[in-house]
Amino acid sequence: MKILVIQQKMIGDVLTSSILFSVLRKNHPDAELHYLINSHTLPVVEGHPDIDKIMLLTPEVDKSVLLFYNFLKKIRKEKYDVVVDVYGKWSSNFITLFSKAKIKIGYFKWYTQQFYTHPIKRHKISKNNQGLAIENRLQLLEPICERIPNVKPKIYLSSEEIIAAKQFLSNFKVDLSKPLFMISVLGSGANKTYPFSYMAIVIDTIVKVTNGNVLFNYIPKQEEDAKTIYSLCKPKTQQHIQLGVFGNSLRDFIAITYHCSAIIGNEGGAINMAKAIDIPTFAIFSPWTDKDTWNIFEDEKHNISVHLKDYKPQLLENKNGAQIKNKFKSYYSEFKPELFLGKLVGFLKSLTNNN
Repeated sequence: MKILVIQQKMIGDVLTSSILFSVLRKNHPDAELHYLINSHTLPVVEGHPDIDKIMLLTPEVDKSVLLFYNFLKKIRKEKYDVVVDVYGKWSSNFITLFSKAKIKIGYFKWYTQQFYTHPIKRHKISKNNQGLAIENRLQLLEPICERIPNVKPKIYLSSEEIIAAKQFLSNFKVDLSKPLFMISVLGSGANKTYPFSYMAIVIDTIVKVTNGNVLFNYIPKQEEDAKTIYSLCKPKTQQHIQLGVFGNSLRDFIAITYHCSAIIGNEGGAINMAKAIDIPTFAIFSPWTDKDTWNIFEDEKHNISVHLKDYKPQLLENKNGAQIKNKFKSYYSEFKPELFLGKLVGFLKSLTNNN
């Protein structure tokens, strides 16, 4: 049996959907398993033992009708028996249809259900702490898997990567005998980024409670924003922030995070990657993001998240994500750090007590 799983778009999505391969391998040990992803997301699934082949969709192919058509022909030549379309957008609809697979599985939508032999309706309410993002993905395997075990996303770092990251931190005089915190200071966009002044208060609190050191997760083009947040922190806090220490690649970031006590900050790919290497997380959700979908494996101890609706649910009543997103600044202004600092302090103390 030859199976293709399609998950385009964001790093967090690709990482989360990688759980399907562990389930597929347990149910179909001899199957050939392929994963179709966007090229920039490759680092989170490199070295995954249950993926036999990765099909990369590059930006060039994504933007060209001719190149995309050639890509479709390449997919058809693979002669897949099963296609599992997790992405569920027009591009993956066409890939699924063009594959000519006998079994085509995807999420139910009234306008695309004809593309699939098995259109699956999503759960709307989470039944456990896996989160809807996990639960709904696992549902897609029910037509072809008898056993659906509990699984969680995992990133596979090599021992060489872990050692190199430790040496990298040592070269920058990062004291690993003290607590070390990775801060997800910036979201994937302004509408998913906790206000800078509020984030500074969060970082001040981390240093005050733990006396630990702090690293910022950002890429070079975000340097000015990172510096702005740094400047808003108290002078004493700034002494604990090593602003120039960051990975040159996504794999470097993951390996550096492996040596951290926790990652704290904006919910997104960085938080999900930390969970996949068993690093404690404290995530701050944007007001318009559905917490029930992405609060993956929350346990109020090792993985914790906060959302405006946890504290001021009346502000979000009878409003959909798009409405909230259009006024994200207004909602973020209501999400003052004082609302959850007690929870953050409890999280930090539990980490230091365990150490």
